[in-house]
Amino acid sequence: MTLRWRIVALVAAATCAAAAAVGVLVHHASRDRELSQARDGARTTLERAALGYARTGGVQGSGAVLDAPGLPGGLRRLVAKGHQGTEFATGPDGPAMWAARPADGQVLSVRVDMSTAMRNISALDTNIILAGLMTTAVVLPLGVLTAERMSRRLRLAAATARRIAAGDLDARISPAARPHDEIAEISGAVDSMAAALQERLLDEQRFTADVAHELRTPLMGLVTAAELLPPGEAAGYVRDRVRVLSTLVEELLEISRLDAGAEEADLSPCPLGPVLDEAIAGTGLSARLRTGTAEDTGQPDSADDTGQRDATDRTGQRDSADGTGPWHSADGPKVWTDPRRLTRIVANLVVNAHRHGREPVEVTVAADGRTVTVRDHGTGYPDDLLEKGPQRFRTGVRERGRGHGLGLTIAVGQAQVIGATLEFGNAPDGGAVATLRLPEEPERPELSDLPELPEPGPIHG
Repeated sequence: MTLRWRIVALVAAATCAAAAAVGVLVHHASRDRELSQARDGARTTLERAALGYARTGGVQGSGAVLDAPGLPGGLRRLVAKGHQGTEFATGPDGPAMWAARPADGQVLSVRVDMSTAMRNISALDTNIILAGLMTTAVVLPLGVLTAERMSRRLRLAAATARRIAAGDLDARISPAARPHDEIAEISGAVDSMAAALQERLLDEQRFTADVAHELRTPLMGLVTAAELLPPGEAAGYVRDRVRVLSTLVEELLEISRLDAGAEEADLSPCPLGPVLDEAIAGTGLSARLRTGTAEDTGQPDSADDTGQRDATDRTGQRDSADGTGPWHSADGPKVWTDPRRLTRIVANLVVNAHRHGREPVEVTVAADGRTVTVRDHGTGYPDDLLEKGPQRFRTGVRERGRGHGLGLTIAVGQAQVIGATLEFGNAPDGGAVATLRLPEEPERPELSDLPELPEPGPIHG
């Protein structure tokens, strides 16, 4: 049950409880008042009748009766002991207040009919119930309205917090100033937290960009100096380390641009096959490029299906018998994407598969033509990466190899730029699986939907 309906239920229960409590109190107060008045009237009448009976020996016209047959038993026993008293009883003739006292061995009693008083109390109870229902009917919509406003403000705060967690650091609740309002205080605290978090992240991004930018100049000097070293084992090692450092600096600059939102995709329809061929060839690593079903995750197929698939290594040599096919040509199926960024994503995934997994590495395009899967046959992605996603400078377990942990981070960032989704998982039979889903091509307006251009008028010289 949501908070709104909890508040509504609490308001309804409180209103009903208050109406019931008021009804019970009014009922008992009215009944006690009627009984008290009837008791006093019966006693007064009985005293007058007793004085008349003592003077005249009769009770005619006094309203009293000697040895009344309907006298309650308890009151009769009390009089038999020589006492006088009163008692409310409901008999065949209806509710009544009795007063009795001894009189020369007999029982002198007075009966005050209370049928009208009891009917009035019943009518009062009915009116109290109706008043309670009407009050609930009036208060309940007000409670629903108040609860809805509170729930709406809380949902807005929760939605803003989720946007901030998703990376939208500009999201704010911007609550109206309301003194002594706890929800406004919570909203203001969330906005303050978001602003502080945004400032810290921006500081980190600026620091990363500044460091990477400042390193480029001395790094270029190192590259030049390394190339001038005489051939030898030490020179080769220095050139390798300089190349690694250069790659790290370039990746840091790329991540800083992605974090700052400075990257914009140049989307256009382009053939997927040649882009993937270029991405694999650019890595200088081996990978099989295949086409499969929409549910393909890169797992090997049965021997009967091998003839229906197109498998290509990074050099472009086909494993199939015919060696030709339209899928790898420029006229093949096209996707709506930025080819340069798509090449970067696939290349990073292939390099990561070789660096942290084991061969063979397979790049599979599903039957929908928009889903690309990169799979290795190593130990798979660590649980921490599957749960939280790629983390900078974290490569997971030792079995996944070494690296800076930036390749997958850049791949995820570039996928967001082109509007694609990149998911990570592990194959049932072992191996890491990265699934890239490219966006659909936007619908183009038909010629009939385009506005008609006005006919050109005459040209006057």
